[in-house]
Amino acid sequence: MDKDVAIQVKDLVKTYKLYDKPMDRLKDSLGLSGKKKFKEHKALNNVSLTVRKGETVGIIGTNGSGKSTILKIITGVLSPTSGEVEVNGHISALLELGAGFNMEYNGIDNIYLNGMMIGFSEEEITKRLDAILEFADIGDYVYQPVKTYSSGMFVRLAFAVAINIDPEILIVDEALSVGDVFFQAKCYHKFEEFKKQGKTILFVSHDLSSISKYCDRAVLLNQGVLLGEGTPKKMIDIYKQVLVGQYPLPSSDIDNLLDDDDIREAAAKADKKSTDKLEKKSDEEQSIVGDNPQALEYGDGSAAITEVYVTDSNDVRTNSIIKGTDFTVHMRVEFKKDVAAPIFAMTIKNIMGIEITGTNSMVEKAFLEPVKAGEVKDISFTQKMSLQGGEYLLSFGVTGFEQNDFTVYHRLYDALNVTVVSDKNTVGYYDMNSTCKVVDAT
Repeated sequence: MDKDVAIQVKDLVKTYKLYDKPMDRLKDSLGLSGKKKFKEHKALNNVSLTVRKGETVGIIGTNGSGKSTILKIITGVLSPTSGEVEVNGHISALLELGAGFNMEYNGIDNIYLNGMMIGFSEEEITKRLDAILEFADIGDYVYQPVKTYSSGMFVRLAFAVAINIDPEILIVDEALSVGDVFFQAKCYHKFEEFKKQGKTILFVSHDLSSISKYCDRAVLLNQGVLLGEGTPKKMIDIYKQVLVGQYPLPSSDIDNLLDDDDIREAAAKADKKSTDKLEKKSDEEQSIVGDNPQALEYGDGSAAITEVYVTDSNDVRTNSIIKGTDFTVHMRVEFKKDVAAPIFAMTIKNIMGIEITGTNSMVEKAFLEPVKAGEVKDISFTQKMSLQGGEYLLSFGVTGFEQNDFTVYHRLYDALNVTVVSDKNTVGYYDMNSTCKVVDAT
């Protein structure tokens, strides 16, 4: 393995046997089953992945896509059915917090027990004990049996042990949002500290903002198959298509799953189809979509967003808005079919792909009516520009519910660029428009 590689996964397969009855499992384990009485489920199917030293890589995907399974195999909690995993560096894993704790032992005893299970000597744990106790911040309860802890205290101690052993590789599975809000802030601060130190981080999260903010690269899994890997923004956009059934997927039949090359070819064809669709539009039609001719576009065709633009406080079309002034986001939608209750939405993202804010007609209680095929609606969202100076991307959508199923009629991601012009930037994403007074103390 290349010395610059921290984790190398090759052709990883994890297969589970699914039995209809417990008795079938028992008979099979004893070799008494005359015929096959189980179905095979591939939680991972020929997945290959390389994580380089110093990288922060996020894994995203729907429930049951194999995200936690691959982390458990990398950390040695599970064994693969086939394939290879190589790890170059000491791992700390935040998977099932508290796994390995003895409920009869007190907190101190469990710190030593857990640390030794990870691979540290008693002397090494002693050196880190103060940092662990300070991070956990559960006071004298650390001298009480763990079985008397509240769930919050338990995860605090478990997280503190795992995060304070100074690993070369940190692996996290949905474990950053534990405990109260103050402890969560402490967890995220530690995570950022690890990233700044150049440690290798691999983590699973359903929080797409965290994926966009922290990750250098994202990996998308679906039904145990690697759909793709690339920039967080690109993978998140594809993931959103997968969530609403608007992205070509391999067969769900386990015996007929495509291999990685076929999947990448299918994804490339889908991307080319979208690009070709945009390229076939006239210059006039492209200007309707917005500034970005490569805007991600998909939907079932029941409606079409035919025009999007921004106007300033003087009702002039522009892509530059002065901070502190009113502005309006416009979209025009033509309906191809009858729709019971369309929802019109817009979101604003920064250039890293993090969604800063957004709203829709249902939230605003602005429109809750049926529309007929052939109708055209003009939608506008007016607000004061409070974002910090910089570049932002606007996305648009028309969605709704068909027999209780969420349906995307048309979406345009990153269709418009807006520049916010500001002579005063405060901290964070937006300006609170605070009034500050300083007076002599009385």
